[in-house]
Amino acid sequence: MKATLINIGDELLIGQVINTNAAQMSRMMNAGGFDVVGVYTIGDRADAIRDTLDSCLKISDIVLVTGGLGPTKDDITKKVLCDFFHSELYENGEALENVKRRLAAHGRELTPINRLQAWIPRCCTFLNNPLGTAPGMWFEVPGSQPASVVVSLPGVPFEMANLMETEVIPRLRSHFRQQAIFHKNLLVQGIGESFLSDLIEPWERALPENVRLAYLPQPGLTKLRLTARGSESDHLQQQVSELLPSLYSIAGPYIVGEDRESMPELVAEVMRACGKTLSTAESCTGGMLAAKLTALAGASEYFSGGVVSYSNDVKENVLGVRHETLEQWGAVSEQTVREMVCGVRERLDTDYALATTGIAGPGGGTPEKPVGTVWIAVASRSQVFARKLQCPGKRAQVVDRTCNELFGLLVRVVHGKVEK
Repeated sequence: MKATLINIGDELLIGQVINTNAAQMSRMMNAGGFDVVGVYTIGDRADAIRDTLDSCLKISDIVLVTGGLGPTKDDITKKVLCDFFHSELYENGEALENVKRRLAAHGRELTPINRLQAWIPRCCTFLNNPLGTAPGMWFEVPGSQPASVVVSLPGVPFEMANLMETEVIPRLRSHFRQQAIFHKNLLVQGIGESFLSDLIEPWERALPENVRLAYLPQPGLTKLRLTARGSESDHLQQQVSELLPSLYSIAGPYIVGEDRESMPELVAEVMRACGKTLSTAESCTGGMLAAKLTALAGASEYFSGGVVSYSNDVKENVLGVRHETLEQWGAVSEQTVREMVCGVRERLDTDYALATTGIAGPGGGTPEKPVGTVWIAVASRSQVFARKLQCPGKRAQVVDRTCNELFGLLVRVVHGKVEK
C-alpha cells in the first residue's frame, strides 16, 4: 500500500518549527509495511489543503494529515476535511469526555473554545487522543476495495506518535491486510559507497524479488538496509539470515555491525557486552564524541567522561601532552593524539579512550596540513592505535566523519580486528 503525508502549518513553511513529524511518520509507516511515496508541507490555507488532499488520493491508498486541529480560528483542518467529505460537524460525546479529562488533569475548567475540540465530522471515526485534546479522525474514501483512507492527526509530535502506534498503524494493517516486512541494517566502514556497490553487485543482482537493498550513506559510514516483504515475518527473517553469509564472504572486512541505526548505538552495544569503560579527549570535534555517546540512555554504564582540549594549554595542563611534542610536531599530529588519548585514559582510569585533533575548517589549513586533516586514536590499557584521516566537506561533515570513523576504529580494537 502506498501512503502520502501532509504536514500542515505556516510555522513549518517559514522554518519557525522543524518538521520532525514527517521523518517520524515515515519511519513508522515503513516499519509497518507501507511505502511512503510523497511528503508535502503546506500552510494553513483551505485551498492548499483541499488541492493537496485531492492530489494525494490520486497517487496513494493512504493519506496521513497532521496539524491544524486546535480550537482557534487559524486551525482550519477539521472544517476543510468536513467540507471535503461533504459532511457536517457534530459534538462527539467520547471526544468531549476526553477534553474534560485532559483539562481536569491540568486543573482547568471546560470553556466554550475548548469544547470546540470535541466537534468532528459526522462521517469520520473518532480516534481518542489520551495525551491531548485534539482528536484523531479516520475517514474512508468510497470507490475502491478496500477503501482508501485519510487520517487526520494532531501536529504535536508526541501526541501524533502515540496515535500512530496505538491506533493508526494497527487499523491500517487490519484494513489493508498488509503483508509482513522485515528490515536488516548493516553498518559498513572503510569503503566508499560506489566502491561498495561495485564490490557486492553480483550478490545484489542475485537477491530474491521480495528483498530490496538500500544504500544510506553518511559521513564516514554507509548503512546497508535489507528489506524483505512477504506473508510471514519469521520466514522473512530466516530468508534474510540465509543471505548474509555470502555477503560477509565478499564485504565482511568492512562490516562493523548489525541491527543498529548509528555508530554510537553500536559502541553502546559493544561496550556493554565487554563490560569495559570509555573516556574521550577531543579537540577538533569539540565535545561531539561525548555528546553522541551520552545522547543514548544508559551511557553512564560505560562512559566515564571526557575532556574538550581545544587549546594547547588544556592539552598540556589537563591531558599531560608534552610541550616539546606540541612544539616539534604541532597540535594536529600523530604524536599529539597519542599523548592525548593516553592522558585521558590514565587520568579517568578507563579501559579504553578516544582522542581527536585536526583542522575542521573552514580556515586554519596549511599546504602540509590542509582543512580536513584529522588524527584519531584509540587507547586500551596496553596499546594505542592512531589513524590519519583526510575528511572532505564542510566543518559539520568533517566532525561527523571523524566521530563515525573513530567509533568504528574503537569497535575493531575491542574485537581485536585491527593491526597496530
